[in-house]
Amino acid sequence: MEVMPEIACVIIFFLLYISSSLFFLYNPNIIHKKKRLAFFCRHISHRGGAGERIENTLEAFTHAATTGTDMLELDCHLSLDGQVIVSHDENLLRQTGSDVTISSLKAQDLPLYKEKLEVTFDVDHFSSGKDRRFALLEEIFKKFPRMPVTLEIKKNDSVLARKVSSLVRQYDREDITVWATGDSDVMAKCRKENPNMPFMFTEKRGFLLLVLYYTGLLPFVPLEESLLQFYFPRVFNRTYIADEWYFRNKVTVYLIEKLTMRKTLFHHLTKRGIQVQLFVCNRENDMDAAFKVGATGLMTDYPTLLSKYLHKHPPPEIK
Repeated sequence: MEVMPEIACVIIFFLLYISSSLFFLYNPNIIHKKKRLAFFCRHISHRGGAGERIENTLEAFTHAATTGTDMLELDCHLSLDGQVIVSHDENLLRQTGSDVTISSLKAQDLPLYKEKLEVTFDVDHFSSGKDRRFALLEEIFKKFPRMPVTLEIKKNDSVLARKVSSLVRQYDREDITVWATGDSDVMAKCRKENPNMPFMFTEKRGFLLLVLYYTGLLPFVPLEESLLQFYFPRVFNRTYIADEWYFRNKVTVYLIEKLTMRKTLFHHLTKRGIQVQLFVCNRENDMDAAFKVGATGLMTDYPTLLSKYLHKHPPPEIK
């Protein structure tokens, strides 16, 4: 009988924990100061809008800007002569037909893109354009001085991170350029080079975010990240066929969607000033579903389509 008071105390403790966790989940600004970024982006052009122009070319970025995009998404690699090249792949076989790497060639010797290039997130659809030249990151910064850019670093390369950071500082755009990578070690190098730039959740930090959310600890934990950029799982096996076997499994994709696409999680992050950007949405029904689940912004290969969608269906203003 003496055990009963102890059980009662445990029950009371858990009830208080659950109730306080739920209260601060919906009211996080009582504990946390809301982040105030220099930008808020609904419309993000993936690889510059790879479905309407050849990906990552200056023509693609220019076209995206004219359609009204809020942000450009791109990837960077380092050439043999130390130039920061805008390209998704390090090996250029997919993009050019030449089995060479960017790091093995000088910038001036890079081959041209193919005349028609399949859109990675829209299988059996191809883009084309007049511009088939690989762009330099510096060209993007010069042409779009105040356009926010999310810049993905895939390679664990201190020199690349240093050169990117140097360009960001040179063009005075630390407040509107985002460090993006799924690798925590790469992110650590990037943040060491430039801790003033906003940055996204890596894969490890994203997993930790889910653990904190499902254990109820999230409302009490400070978060340094400013953006959550994540796949919209419903596009897998429809518009996008992944290389990884687990993303090709319908059950796995279903579970990932159920675990990650949580409206209460996204609303909590939004109230803390963290932008939630889902990718890659290339159909109107996917755009609609992504905003309904709580995304604050979408990445698309079709900037014209997303602009038309946002004109017809403007999302509610986020305070």
